[in-house]
Amino acid sequence: MPKRQVSTLNELPLTERTVFLRDMSILGDAVLAATQALRINYDILGNTDNFLHAHVFPRYQAEDPARLKKPVWLYSPDHWTAETYRYDPRQHDTLRAKITAYLR
Repeated sequence: MPKRQVSTLNELPLTERTVFLRDMSILGDAVLAATQALRINYDILGNTDNFLHAHVFPRYQAEDPARLKKPVWLYSPDHWTAETYRYDPRQHDTLRAKITAYLR
């Protein structure tokens, strides 16, 4: 991440943009290795949050084929707020450890 707050990727000098995008893709590699996902979707939106950040979404063969062709943002709103989908250390720490190990 940049050492200072910026709102968009375009506010970074080209060298810092390159590092940001490289690091985002390496995180994608780690998520692929840990999840055996079909592919990764990357999003840099910035429409509501006024700081540069990215979303890295694994996509799975088990998803409905029609849905798999569309952005994850088109999932129903409860997908983003329901307790069922929240981070739970008992359920997700193994996955987190696999991603961390890959990144090290």
